[in-house]
Amino acid sequence: QVQLVESGGGLLQAGGSLRLSCAASGGTFSSYVMGWFRQAPGKEREFVAAISRKGLTSLYADSVKGRFTISRDSAKNTVYLQMNSLKPGDTAVYYCAAKGPLITVDPRAWAYWGQGTQVTVSS
Repeated sequence: QVQLVESGGGLLQAGGSLRLSCAASGGTFSSYVMGWFRQAPGKEREFVAAISRKGLTSLYADSVKGRFTISRDSAKNTVYLQMNSLKPGDTAVYYCAAKGPLITVDPRAWAYWGQGTQVTVSS
């Protein structure tokens, strides 16, 4: 059983940068694909980015490609989401997630979830 705790959310202006962190515990970090999802009010949870178990492969939603970067630190059991050039449309609760070996964008396939951290981008 993996526990995930996100941090780093906040309120900032458009064009700014923010780094989210997700600390994992209770499992073997290297066994899990790690990902980030987000959910805006009144919308479904959507895929943002994911990274493979060894960190060699990553996948991004088209809406964040070139602006966001996912990374993982096995020594710290932590996954990060560096967000640059933020837009008001990026406003959402951001969730960290973990799953078995294959990356997928379908949130229903992800086994473990954090509690979420709010990111608000003002224009």
